[in-house]
Amino acid sequence: MRRTVLLVSLVLLAASCSPPGSDGFEYPSAARSEQQDDYFGVEVADPYRWMEEMDAPETADWISAQNELVEPYLASIELREQLRERLTEVWNYPRRSAPWREGPWYFEFQNDGLQNHSVLYVRDGLDGEARALLDPNSWSEDGTVSLAGNSVSPGVRYIAYAKSDGGSDWRDWHVREVATGEDLSDHLTYTKFTGVSWTPDERGFYYSRYPVDGQGAGDDKKAVSVYFHELGTEQAEDRLVLQMPPDEGRNAYAAVTEDGAYLIVVLQEGYLSNAVHYRRMDEPDTAIRPLLDEWDAIYSYVANEGDTFFFSTNRDAPRRKVISLDIDSPQEWTEVIPESENTLLNISAVGGRLIASYLQDVKPLVLVREADGSLVGQIELPGIGSVSGFGGKWDDPETFYNFSGFTDPGAVYRYDVGTGESTLHHRTVTSIDGTQFVTRQVFYDSKDGTRVPMFLVHRRDLERTGDHPTLLYGYGGFNISLRPVYSSSRLVWLELGGMLAIPNLRGGGEYGREWHLAGTRERKQNVFDDFIAAAQWLIDEGYTMPSRLVIQGSSNGGLLVGAVMTQRPDLFGAALPDVGVLDMLRYHTPSANARAWADDYGLSENEADFRAQYAYSPVHRVAEGVCYPPTLVTTADHDDRVVPWHSYKFAAALQHAQGCARPVLIRIETRAGHGAGTPTWMRIEDVANQFAFAADAVGLGGGSDGG
Repeated sequence: MRRTVLLVSLVLLAASCSPPGSDGFEYPSAARSEQQDDYFGVEVADPYRWMEEMDAPETADWISAQNELVEPYLASIELREQLRERLTEVWNYPRRSAPWREGPWYFEFQNDGLQNHSVLYVRDGLDGEARALLDPNSWSEDGTVSLAGNSVSPGVRYIAYAKSDGGSDWRDWHVREVATGEDLSDHLTYTKFTGVSWTPDERGFYYSRYPVDGQGAGDDKKAVSVYFHELGTEQAEDRLVLQMPPDEGRNAYAAVTEDGAYLIVVLQEGYLSNAVHYRRMDEPDTAIRPLLDEWDAIYSYVANEGDTFFFSTNRDAPRRKVISLDIDSPQEWTEVIPESENTLLNISAVGGRLIASYLQDVKPLVLVREADGSLVGQIELPGIGSVSGFGGKWDDPETFYNFSGFTDPGAVYRYDVGTGESTLHHRTVTSIDGTQFVTRQVFYDSKDGTRVPMFLVHRRDLERTGDHPTLLYGYGGFNISLRPVYSSSRLVWLELGGMLAIPNLRGGGEYGREWHLAGTRERKQNVFDDFIAAAQWLIDEGYTMPSRLVIQGSSNGGLLVGAVMTQRPDLFGAALPDVGVLDMLRYHTPSANARAWADDYGLSENEADFRAQYAYSPVHRVAEGVCYPPTLVTTADHDDRVVPWHSYKFAAALQHAQGCARPVLIRIETRAGHGAGTPTWMRIEDVANQFAFAADAVGLGGGSDGG
């Protein structure tokens, strides 16, 4: 249990700054209240609880004062403008996505280089003339309204598309005619994290939405339910298909099978298990019935041939396998693709075959199999990198995929399912010569002896002099795998003489379910131990030293940075926690989506979870008088996924506690969210700020000496 102790006092924010601390900075005053909470007999102070009122005048004043402090500081770093110019140059290259086919039409995203958002094009035939269908760059002057989802109707008459304003997770859905580019009157709101799925007759689509609260807004502290929207009608008239109890935490999402014969409904609660229900489309008045309802694993629908359904699952297979079952006897399974020593990352069904993408020690492996599981062959890939794509339908003769690496912007290939031949469709060309850098994979031992892989990227002529400025980036959570992907901004860091290191920490999905679970709840400390061990390995192997080591991470990776810098402040030369989850005792309070993270983090409502969280929660581990590394906290005022008060509290606590002359600053972006949909100009500015701060701290490109 937890009880809240009465707030004794809250001193209003002073208009002036606090007296200079031991670091020499005059930080904006942040009132420290006497708020305390009792967690299972442990009194926990929360002096910055008032910052959770994000629209309060006191919070707004504090945000403005912090930005007024950080902007001149960043502007004073001579390297920042050079970085901004170089980032703009290297970002300015044409790029195209892998196309996907809908009937005779092909769709793909293109960006001419510095467009704030990629444009969705459509063409009649693969070699037809491309026509812009959705251009998010025309939706706002500053580029802060973005395209956040799309779904083409089966007959390619319509495309439903979602807009996000200011980086918010909230989506507004619209419908456009593909042939004319004209919008219909349809407008849907109250949605997050949902796609839409069309009926075969294109009469409308299924989607999931939140209930409406008393103020007429979507209530994202409740569960979503499934609705059907008929084109040409108001959202208020949408038919409720499946009502979910609002307070039980289970969300429902529906999709029509490719053959139009079934409605599949996936029930989700957290990230470790789900259920699958269904209804025949020709029986619209029958109840939606269970198909896989044991809540014992994750089941992901792949495809169906008539009444035979294919699913990938981690039931009794931590690295996933593919099964088939008859919908009339779902308890009788056939193992189509057994679990292997490699982690099954994705499975698609194209041209009557199954294309399985694996991680083999975090490197890509793609195998093609018949529907009965027999091996057809392997798709040969160029080396260390990442592969994505392989979308398509059961009767499509072709699919497309993209391959890229840390220093290779990549290429798009067309794969002929019948012949097994891959042909180059489009190669991306940039102004940076990636061949001057090398990518290597190493393995090191964590604190408990676990073998952890890590990618290193640096100049070919790098020597182990022990003083290279190194950017150590990590995530370690939610079954997410960090794969080798191209990044123009990281190449700029390498150009300046820096080095990049990316360890594949426990909590991720690189080695399946067990690897993920080993970095969750009471075992979350394993993630931090893995990251600290990576830093120590880089030092011991003669690549860098603590004063030249920068740590960076976003979201769950922001938690990672906050945790390790409070546990080992002596080990790092600069810290960049971005949009981080930093108050582990209250992270679950803003929304139902945040509460669903309990599978990874636990809930402070449970004693065992609380004690694990309290041991590493960054906000609660800040200690007065400790010398913390130079730190730039970054967040956005429209982030409604990881709400920005996490970063506000952490920055305020660090500024109050800092015991040496090293800066602790926070930059709060306005008109931005958790990262998705951020316009190009804002992304360039953000990277320039972070890299300039880090480079100045560790002596890269003419910065300080890193001491």
